[in-house]
Amino acid sequence: MIDNTAVHTLSYSRVKNLVFDLCIVLIIYLVPAISHLFSFPVYYLEPMRIMLILAIVHTTKKNSYLIAVTLPLFSLLISAHPSIIKSSLITGELILNVWLFFIISEKINSKMFTMIISIILSKIFYYLVKLLLINFALISGNLISTPVYIQIVMTLLLGSYVYLMSISRKEYPSSL
Repeated sequence: MIDNTAVHTLSYSRVKNLVFDLCIVLIIYLVPAISHLFSFPVYYLEPMRIMLILAIVHTTKKNSYLIAVTLPLFSLLISAHPSIIKSSLITGELILNVWLFFIISEKINSKMFTMIISIILSKIFYYLVKLLLINFALISGNLISTPVYIQIVMTLLLGSYVYLMSISRKEYPSSL
């Protein structure tokens, strides 16, 4: 007789990450429709970065990297936007953002400051590489398409969110 009681069970953490990831993908999928609905370029608010920060705060380090890699790829596959080169650039920026956050947070105790620094450094990387790609005519368009003041506000808001989440809990999740 075969014992079928040894069924692979999904842990709470895995289910939570799966549901979280599906919600993030759905939101990114809906960004173009939301932009048209409100007649506002939602990409100004950096929805991929918002989703990445939510992943960093509420899921695991591994899942944060997964989100950084898959969101630009998913966007490219469902809407053919942005181009493959720009999607690769965004992927690199998001991966760098995650890596910097976890590296810097080992040395600095302030999660808010760590998040702000990791966002700024990943943006510097993004704009330097984008400048090279524009100069080599691999992509076209303006170097800065989202107004700088919006980027500053979003960086401060995301850093503040990380701060609020850090003080609202006695312990960080395993990712923080």
